[in-house]
Formats: sequence, structure tokens, C-alpha cells
Amino acid sequence: MNLSQTHRTLDTIWRIESPKIIAGLTRMVRDVSLAEDLAQDALVIALDRWSDHTIPDNPGAWLMTTAKRRAIDHMRRNKLRDQKYMEIGHHMELFKENEQSEHWDGEIGDDILRLIFMTCHPSLSQEARVALTLRLLCGLTTEEIARSFLVAESTIAQRIVRAKKTLSTGKVPFEVPTEELKDRLTAVLEVIYLMFNEGYSATSGQHWIRPLLCQEALRLGRVLAEIATEEPEVHGLVALMEIQSSRFKARVTPEGEPVLLMDQNRARWDYLLIRRGLMALERSRKLGKALGPYSLQAAISACHAQARTAAETDWVRIAALYEALSRVSPSPIVELNRAVAISMAFGPAFALQIVDELQSEPFLKEYHLLPSVRGDLLVKLGRDDEASKEFDRAASMTRNEREKELLIKRVEEIKSAKIAKERLQHESGSN
Repeated sequence: MNLSQTHRTLDTIWRIESPKIIAGLTRMVRDVSLAEDLAQDALVIALDRWSDHTIPDNPGAWLMTTAKRRAIDHMRRNKLRDQKYMEIGHHMELFKENEQSEHWDGEIGDDILRLIFMTCHPSLSQEARVALTLRLLCGLTTEEIARSFLVAESTIAQRIVRAKKTLSTGKVPFEVPTEELKDRLTAVLEVIYLMFNEGYSATSGQHWIRPLLCQEALRLGRVLAEIATEEPEVHGLVALMEIQSSRFKARVTPEGEPVLLMDQNRARWDYLLIRRGLMALERSRKLGKALGPYSLQAAISACHAQARTAAETDWVRIAALYEALSRVSPSPIVELNRAVAISMAFGPAFALQIVDELQSEPFLKEYHLLPSVRGDLLVKLGRDDEASKEFDRAASMTRNEREKELLIKRVEEIKSAKIAKERLQHESGSN
């Protein structure tokens, strides 16, 4: 393996393992900023070691061991009391290099939920919570986060630094609270939802989906549903993630190319996950409250899951559910999705009017799915030249390589169809 391949492999490993490592270190040192620094130290050591040697069989365990040793060294240098040091050492399992642990994953999994509650403390603003979540739990860079929120990279960096300082100076406990559980629940659900979405449609990189990140978000949602049994939106979010996760095997080809929902082989969907999702949605409904944003999105996903074929999809109901969602949780993105549903239910002309109105939305100015959706509507209306320009624009805006390839392919298909049509017309004229 050459150096560039090692770097790419390490980057992938880091995106998968860093949330667990940072969560475990936060439990040790009780400082999320210091935990991230120690995790980064372990990454630098790995970059040096693995460039000359083969990557360990269990790289996550290797990184965790190295980071924990760095944490112990830090505590020694800062002369923490021997009693505290021995207490932490007693509860900690050190790994030998290349050695796997049977207990590591479960232990750190609980730590991730504690870290989420910590980063959702009321002392942090909503913007700070989101930025910190994407940085620590989803492994996004400040540049990627800034691009997602259409703000300067320096702004995101400052938010993250201030958020970590607030948690540190405020000595926010590393725990799942009991008394404040309900107060923080909305923020925690948002964080888990962000994690899942980043896995379901990766912001950047070579892969369209990150299944492990989705699996972790779903696992955390299930744990939370056991804790907050009377909260309908907890069950609604779990239902949404269960049903969405059921499509993973059908969402990409063996080569990793994206497969859009209407083109997916539904026989490859995981119907056990669909049943679990429908049961979670029913639990949400039985609690007797009006459906919230997560439950409404789960109901939309259920419409797709219950259709045996793409042609049998109840788009009228989906459009109505998006209408309800726009009232409960209004946003330009919800309105864009509503336009897609209206296009499928009532035709593309009316939907295009909605999308055209959204082009003035500042939030969607750099959102690649806006020109992508508009291009799809233009194709249906036979306005192929305009559609090509929209797909080109969408391809230039996305940071995900697989999605870029898909959009470029759409442009090529339009051009090929146009050439074939012109050739046919020429041959017909010659005859």
C-alpha cells in the first residue's frame, strides 16, 4: 500500500471511529476539547506508524489504545491525584496492537449517547450544537460544515471553539440526565437525525452512503426509545430511521453507484426493518398526540415502503403529508420535497412553479438538490436543453463524487437522446 492509499484508508477509518474515540476520551478526561486534541494526536501517530507498516487488523482499537495512553500521559504531566489516575486506569481496558476487544464497542456506544446529551446542553446555541455534532460525531471538516450552512469557514470554526470552551468552563457533566431529559430531548433528536442524514446521503467523499454512521444513529435512537417511552417523536424518529435503513442494499450498485428510489429493486429492501419501522410509527400514533416532524417523515417513508412497486406509490397521500409537515416544521427543503411529491401526484408544471419560487431562497442558493429537482421537472416537460444546464449546475455544487457522477450521467443521457432524435428525424427526412 503506497502513502496516498494509506492516507485515504486512514481518512475512512477516522470518519468511522473518531466519534467513539472522542466519546471514550471525554469520559476519561471530562473535557470534550481536550478529548478531541488527544484523538487527533493518536491520528498523527497512526499516520506516521502506518505509512511504514501494515494497518492493524483492528485499527479502531489501536487508535483508542493510543489515544488513552496519550490521555494518561497528559494526566501524569498535569499531576492529577494518584487516586484519580488509578481509578481511571482500573476501569480502562488497554489493547495490544492488532488485538481486538470483545467489550469495546458496547462500552463506547453508551459513551456516544452521553456525549450527545453533553453537546446538547442548554448553554449552547442551536447553531453551536449542530456544528459541534457534525464535527465530533459525523467527522465532517469545518469546511464541509460551512458549505452545508452557507457561511464562512471561520464562522463555523469560531462556533466550535466557543462551544467546546463553554462546555469546559461550565463543567457540563458527561451523562444522560434524568431530571433534564425531556428539556434536552428535542436537541438530542436533532443531533441523532443529523448523524443519520449524513450517513444516508454523505455530504462529501467517494461514497454516497455511510451505512455505519446510520447504524450507529439508529442504535442510539433505539436506546433513547427505551429511556423516553412516552415521547412520540422519539418513536417517530426511530420509525423513520428503521424504514430508511431498509433501502441500503438497493440504494447503490455493487460498484457503489447511486440508485434512485424509483429505480430501486424493492425485493432487496429489508422488510424486517420496515416492519420494525411501522411498529415504531404505530407506537408514536398510539400516544395520542398530533404527529410531529419525525413521525410525519416516517409516515411518508411508510408510503414508499408499503408500495409493492414504484408505480403503486400513493403520491397524493405523500403530497398531503408534506403539506402537514410544512405546517409543523416549515423550511425551504420541506417545500422542495413537497414540490417533488406534487409533481408525481399532479404533474410537473405546477411543481415547477413552486421550485421556481424557491430559487429566491437564500438558504437554497448553494443547495445542489434545487437545480437537480428543477432539471428533473424540465426533462418531464420536454425542455431538455434547460434541464442539461440545471444538472450541470447541480454537479458543480455537490461535494459528493458519486452524486456528481450521477448528475453528469443525466446530462450525457439527455445529449445522447437528443442526438438520437436528430438522427431519426434526418433519416425520416431523407426517406
